[in-house]
Order: sequence, then C-alpha cells, then structure tokens
Amino acid sequence: MAEAGIDAGEFGAWLTAMRAALRGESGTQVPCGDCRGCCISGYSVKVRPEDLGARARIPDHHLLFRGGTVIMPALPDGRCPMAIPAGCSIYAHRPQTCLDYDCRVFAAAGIDAGDAGKGVINSRVRAWRFSHADADALRQHEAVRAAAAFMREHHQAFAEGCAPLNPMSVAVFAVKIYALFLQRDVQAKPPRIIAAAILELAREFDERE
Repeated sequence: MAEAGIDAGEFGAWLTAMRAALRGESGTQVPCGDCRGCCISGYSVKVRPEDLGARARIPDHHLLFRGGTVIMPALPDGRCPMAIPAGCSIYAHRPQTCLDYDCRVFAAAGIDAGDAGKGVINSRVRAWRFSHADADALRQHEAVRAAAAFMREHHQAFAEGCAPLNPMSVAVFAVKIYALFLQRDVQAKPPRIIAAAILELAREFDERE
C-alpha cells in the first residue's frame, strides 16, 4: 500500500528546476526525509572524473572500469556499497549521479520507477503530490504525462535503437520535450511523425547551451 501523500512541491517550479538540472546548470533539492530508496534499489552509480571526493573514498574493489567510464554497481542485495544504516557513508562527497537523482520525475510522468526491485522507490513515487500554482502549471503537468504515455504506448514508432524504453529514459524525455504535447492537435498526427519530433526536440534540448 502506498504511503500517505507527500508534498512534491509546486509543479511549475519543479519543472523549471529539473530542466535546468538536466542541462547541468543546477541540481534539484529533493525532500527525501528518511527515504533511502535510491540507495537500496539496485542502481549502478556512474562516478564521473569530476567526482574527486567520491573517487577518493570509494574502494577500487567496488568499482568497474570500462574504458573511460567508472561504475559503482550495487551489491547483490541491491544496496549501494557506500550505504550504511544511518544513510550514506560518503554523503558530503557523493557522486554527481546521486545529486542529480530525483524520483519525483517518475511521479511527474505518471509512471513507476521500475519493477518489484524498485518497490521502495515506487511507493515513494506513488505518494508524491504536486501542487499547481496556476492553469499553465497544470497543463505542463498534463503534457509531461501525455508525452510519457505516448512513448510507452508507441515505442515501435521510433527509429530503430532510438526509443526511450526504461522508465528513467521515458520520464526524462517527457520533461525535455513536454512542450510538444501542449499542442492541441499533436496526437492527431501519425505516431512516427510524433516520435521523430520527440527525438529532434530532445536533441535540441541536449545541445542548447
């Protein structure tokens, strides 16, 4: 059973902050409370070259080195190797991946974070409740959800290898390209046309300085 509703903040403000975070301009402040779902749900954490504090504190035996990419896999039970009963043993120096993670993105998109292995996060996602300062914020939220629903229902309409398939990809794409679904007639277009527009808008978002 999902826990009682938890204030996720005002949607319009959150959306602006989340889009900025996706561009690397700033991070979002997640009101986690005592939730540690992302620390125990089997996520692998990318450790970037600029994560000097984290890299100095994570033992090499907890890292995988793949070319120029460094990954800290979860332990077999799903816990992050740096997780301790009180929280995170390197919290002040945690990787940027952890700083960027905001499970409210799934709530915004109206989807779960994953299967049963993400049960703690899914419970939190279902409990988040956004407020809407005005009708524009409500329309933005509806557009994000419509974008996510389209991608999940029409993944076959995307060019081969380009469809956002996992929940994080779907939710992030929806935040990036939601404006497309503010257009009243967009879903009257053929799915392949909409899919191509999604990929183009996502590319433009990622390239925008």
